This record gives sequence, structure tokens and C-alpha cells, in this order.
Amino acid sequence: MELKDFIDEAASRTEACLKRVLPLPQGPEARLIEAMRYSVFAGGKRLRPALFLATLSALSQGLEAEEDAYLPFAAALEMIHTYSLIHDDLPAMDNDDLRRGRPTCHKAFDEATAILAGDALLTHAFAIMMRLKKQVSPQRLLAALEEVALSAGLMGMVAGQMVDMSLTAQAATGEQLRYMVQRKTGALFSACILSAAYLAGAAPQEMTALRAYSDQLGLCFQISDDILDVAGDPDKLGKPIGSDAKNSKTTFVSLLGQEQARQWARQAAEAAVQSLSPLKEKAELLRQFPMLMFSRES
Repeated sequence: MELKDFIDEAASRTEACLKRVLPLPQGPEARLIEAMRYSVFAGGKRLRPALFLATLSALSQGLEAEEDAYLPFAAALEMIHTYSLIHDDLPAMDNDDLRRGRPTCHKAFDEATAILAGDALLTHAFAIMMRLKKQVSPQRLLAALEEVALSAGLMGMVAGQMVDMSLTAQAATGEQLRYMVQRKTGALFSACILSAAYLAGAAPQEMTALRAYSDQLGLCFQISDDILDVAGDPDKLGKPIGSDAKNSKTTFVSLLGQEQARQWARQAAEAAVQSLSPLKEKAELLRQFPMLMFSRES
């Protein structure tokens, strides 16, 4: 299957699953649920669930008949991603008014509701992931959950966001930016890829290859994101460009210039592909993701 068709199909299935696993607005917490659903269903390519499903497909034998059972886990990963976007847009963080072409959660509702919507999405995601307890062994499920928790929290995405905020007040080196990206952006890619690998019972050599792949994939994605914030099309991005400069953020573009940043992104994409060599032909779908991220327009 071509990657675009795979992503489109994965997005459609993830979307349907999210509608099933997220409660409908009712009761005293109706406004909170409205805010959660507002942000989750604001659009997006659903790349992270697609990465999870592509990794699962590459490593699993005869799993196709049971694949629907794994969709809630993929949907939960998208919920965690959405939580991070809600909090990232807050006035205390990036202070963005638009996300995917419409008002950010705190603009559409209010700041307190947006904070609680993000909190609820993060915690509810783990409850959804636990639905796999009847499909896989406790050891595999616990390993997958630990990977997601570490990647989303203090050792990953949250730490990366903190470092990102500190870099707005000081000049940063390329190494510092790599450190930040590995956690803020790469950690959730790692969570999607490595949690699927744990669930599928990947061999140690495969885990090592996939960890290196996810690190380079996150780097490629973030550098491309930095470039789009300078040279992207606001209509395709669904938000104005130039927010990094407005917030005095140090980015790969501000550090290296646009052309050299693009070279770094291509090198990261190529390194990601190369890291998959131990998986041979079964990782063909995964090999297509890096160049997609390098050449993306939104």
C-alpha cells in the first residue's frame, strides 16, 4: 500500500474510534467534554496513530484479524498529542489564537477549561490503552504503557516543553536544540513506534533500530516545522506564520538559516531510513514516513 493511502485509511479508522471512546457531552462535565472533543476533532493528519499502526503491521504476524482491538491504543496516542497542543497554545506557553484554521481551545472556551481538557485527555488516554489487557500479555502491555508514560512526561515531552521555554530567553546551540527536539517532538513519535513494538513482541535488535529511527524522525519533523513557520503557507498551516520569531524562540532556522536547516532535515530523514535496515523489507511503510515529513507543507 502507498503511504498516503495507508495514512488516509489509518486516519479514518482512528477518527471513528475516537468518536467511540470519547464520551458525549452530558451532565455537569458537559463543557469539559465539549472542549475535549472540539480539540480532538479539529482536524489533523493523525500521523502518530498511523506510525503506531505501521509499526504494528511491520512486526506482527497474523495480527490483521485482531487489528481493530489495537485501534483504541492508537486513538489514545492521538488524545495525548491533542492534550499537548492544547497546553502548548495557552497564553503561558506559545499564546496562539489559531490551531488548524480555527480558534485554539482556550479562545473557543476559556483558559481554565482548556487546561482541564488537556488534563482529561492525557489521563483518559491511559484508561483507553488499558482496554488491550485482554488481547496481549501483561508484560507487553505494561512495557508499552511505561514507554508512553515516560515519553509523555518528565523524561520526554513535558521536559522538552520546559527546555523549549527556556530557550526563548537565551541563545541555543545545535546540541541544545537537538536535546529539546528529542524530548518535545521525538518522544511522542518514540512512544507511538516503541509502544507498538512492545505490544508486538519485537526483538532487542528491532527495538534498537526503531528507537534510532524515531529519534531521527522527530528531528526531521521539528526542523521542517521550524521552516514552515518561516516559509509556510498560512492557509495550508491553518495558522499565521512567524510565531517563533514573535515569541523570540531559538529554532533551527534562526540558528542555521533556512537552507542549512533544510539540509539538516534531509540528513535526519535519510538517517531515519538507514536505521531501519535490520527490519529489512517488512519496514517498507515506515521507510516512507521520513521523506513525507521532510516535504510536508502543513
